[in-house]
Amino acid sequence: MLDVNQIKKLLPHRYPFLLVDKVLEITPDSITALKNVTANEEFFNGHFPAQPIMPGVLQVEALAQVSGIFALSQPNAPQNVTTLFAGVDGVKWKKPVVPGDQIKMVVKMIKLRNPLIVCQGTAYVNDEVVCEVAEMKMMILKQ
Repeated sequence: MLDVNQIKKLLPHRYPFLLVDKVLEITPDSITALKNVTANEEFFNGHFPAQPIMPGVLQVEALAQVSGIFALSQPNAPQNVTTLFAGVDGVKWKKPVVPGDQIKMVVKMIKLRNPLIVCQGTAYVNDEVVCEVAEMKMMILKQ
């Protein structure tokens, strides 16, 4: 399990763009993490003030950050690197994410061969799928 301070050692993201609060589990081929969605998130000021909904692109970004944590937490991971999005395919949003929700993100590794990471991810709220990504591609880059 990783807390937010340990996550910050792996990812360069900071508030308001760090979208992972805790890692629950890392297995050889997957990772499970949490994002607590609070009413004071900056994006709710404009999306949408009368009916706040977490933007779908931020849900995908959160899944990508979880993928980066997985890749960078591996025992043989290179040092002084970060991950950047290289592509995304097959995204589906099933339900809106609103303030008070806790997103559980499960990312499965399809391929991890430096410098390419290919994953698929699913986000859940209350065990219901809210977002699915068939394929996320990231590149590992030196910082």
